[in-house]
Amino acid sequence: MNSNTKNLALSAMFIAIGLFLPFLILQIPQIGMMLLPMHIPVLLCGLICGKKYGFIVGFILPLLRGFLFGMPALFPMGAAMAFELATYGFVIGFLYHHVFRDQSSNSIIIPNLIALFGSLIIAMIAGRIVWGVAMAIFVNINGGAFTWQWFIGGALLSAIPGIVLQLVLIPIIMLALTRSGIIRRPASD
Repeated sequence: MNSNTKNLALSAMFIAIGLFLPFLILQIPQIGMMLLPMHIPVLLCGLICGKKYGFIVGFILPLLRGFLFGMPALFPMGAAMAFELATYGFVIGFLYHHVFRDQSSNSIIIPNLIALFGSLIIAMIAGRIVWGVAMAIFVNINGGAFTWQWFIGGALLSAIPGIVLQLVLIPIIMLALTRSGIIRRPASD
């Protein structure tokens, strides 16, 4: 199977996981906002398939889920999440496959676990910033005001359990997939 076909199939799987995973928390919005279940498959997609696929899956997932199941609401939250998750997928894929790897020799510059955590943390910060900017624009379009307190509450405080879950779960999954030989870290995407 060629690389593009494999990445398309994996991307479809990550979309399916992202559609299903929130049902495991019984559609309770307060828990969903804390555990961030759609973020995990997008971050994994960016790591495994690369920045292009991570971006596309991240952008499509919250909009598709909002359209099919009504959560998240398509506007403003679903639209802002589309930009946020697209940023996660792109940034983590770009950093992990390009920045933390010597492209000329295809060797790892920084040990894999450090590269993984570095990519993950930077992507999480970038995505939250993009979410804040998108929410500010979308709320302003609706005639409201997106406050600094709303940003801190939505992007950081209420998301702490999800952030911790991502920082623990994603490296464990990547380590297990890599050690089992299921995935290999490609030179580029």
